[in-house]
Amino acid sequence: MNFSLTTDRQGLQRLLCAGVFSLLLLAGSMAASARDLVIAIRSEPTSMDPQYHALTSNIQFSQTLFEPLICNDNDLQLKPCLAESWTSDGNVWTIKLRPDVKFSDGSPLTADDVVFTFKRVPLVPNSPSSYVIYTQQITSVEAVDPLTVRITTEKPYPLLPNNLASLQIMSAKAASGAAPEGKTTTQLNAGEGLVGTGPYRFVSWRRGSEIVFERNPHYWGTPPAWDKVTYRFITNPASRIAALLSGDVDLIEDPPTEDLPRLRNNAGIRVVTKASNRVIYAALDQHGEQTPGISGTGNKNPLLDHRVREAMSLALDRKAIVERVMGGIATPAAQLLPYPMFGTSQKLTQIPAADLERAKELLAQAGYAQGFTLILGTPNGRYINDSKVAQTLAAMWSRIGIKTTVDAVAPPVFFKKRDGHEYSAYLAGWSTTTGEMSNTLNALLVTPNIEKGVGTTNRSRYSNPEMDKLVESAATEMDDARRADLLRQANEMAMADFAMLPLHFEQSVWAMKNDIDYPGRVDQMTLAQEVVPVGK
Repeated sequence: MNFSLTTDRQGLQRLLCAGVFSLLLLAGSMAASARDLVIAIRSEPTSMDPQYHALTSNIQFSQTLFEPLICNDNDLQLKPCLAESWTSDGNVWTIKLRPDVKFSDGSPLTADDVVFTFKRVPLVPNSPSSYVIYTQQITSVEAVDPLTVRITTEKPYPLLPNNLASLQIMSAKAASGAAPEGKTTTQLNAGEGLVGTGPYRFVSWRRGSEIVFERNPHYWGTPPAWDKVTYRFITNPASRIAALLSGDVDLIEDPPTEDLPRLRNNAGIRVVTKASNRVIYAALDQHGEQTPGISGTGNKNPLLDHRVREAMSLALDRKAIVERVMGGIATPAAQLLPYPMFGTSQKLTQIPAADLERAKELLAQAGYAQGFTLILGTPNGRYINDSKVAQTLAAMWSRIGIKTTVDAVAPPVFFKKRDGHEYSAYLAGWSTTTGEMSNTLNALLVTPNIEKGVGTTNRSRYSNPEMDKLVESAATEMDDARRADLLRQANEMAMADFAMLPLHFEQSVWAMKNDIDYPGRVDQMTLAQEVVPVGK
């Protein structure tokens, strides 16, 4: 068949145009499917080392880069992760690893990486809240073969699977180093050895600005929806909302409670609320006669007196705090976990009413009829309305003669001062990934003991040997009903002693563009891998 030169040229041009158009369509399709995600969070992590600081703002990044043997879903139910199965025979646990899992550098996951991870935990220096609390019962971790790990505990230990969910597995190859712990926290913060099996891998951390991740090409699971994820640190709640409404970010955590009605009425915004197990509490120093931040007591520590602690509790109108300060996005608390979580008490579901006259009587009985002055430490931007809650506590305590001023500082400064015991009283929060009372009491109220790995966040240095024994007995009790009862007793004993003052349980809120969705999590973490485009 013959064609003229003109016809041939026109046909060629049509083919070329069609080809270019097809490429443009393909490129547009790829761009649409390769959308990046920008998240604004309230608090910058203190470290990228997955074993340095057991803090939610740190853990949510660790769980994006790394993975544990066993995972928690968004309601804290256990599910297999790097471990396909786990079985126990007395105090010996056998963990079978998932085959064909690779780290983000392409190297395979083996039992040796698990052994390295567990051995590193107690070697990490200067941890503000140590991960030893999750390994305290473990006596040995052995690699039986490349895909089998044997973990031996000192005694039968029913909480081991729960605790395994809190330990992110590191690469022995990437995280080894000259220091006793291998790569140091400083090196990991710089991105050296920051190699995990998670859905994303580390790109950069600009302090005070943002952290950037990209999709891990070697991820064994379902690929996440986003090619690149940027977490921006916007501590001011109003600024987070402004960034969302302007389109600069796709999702924000903890919008101001007073702005929620406006956001819910915005057709372009989706609001997600999830009940959490995070308790906000006031901790009171009970270590010795010398305590910072208190004056007018003749060099005595009034917080050692049970009557003073009870008076401070009675001065607090918890329901008013929830309604007026939290905008109803919280639940008043009389214990450290919401009932009916494991080890909680039905007796402590009734919220004590404020009683100013009785509080003043107790102060007078304790010898402080004229009151005293107190400095209350608080982070500013770590918890929902934290500095506002602290100011409200100060006003309520001042009404009974405890003239309170607030020291509200950035979260990293607060934790450093708290861990240095610079506060006689401070406001903070706690949540547990295990969803039960044992780790909460072990971390916050059991007598601090570095060797045993307990009391790791007990900065008030409360000590009650009788309560300690109950918690210790519960740790090795395999019968669930009996273990729950032991923890309930310990819980009731601590609350009756006003060991610390629970205030409320936060309800977490996320706001986002209406073309994406996030299910929310009980542990309050904002995980990029669980954010999905609507309809995907």
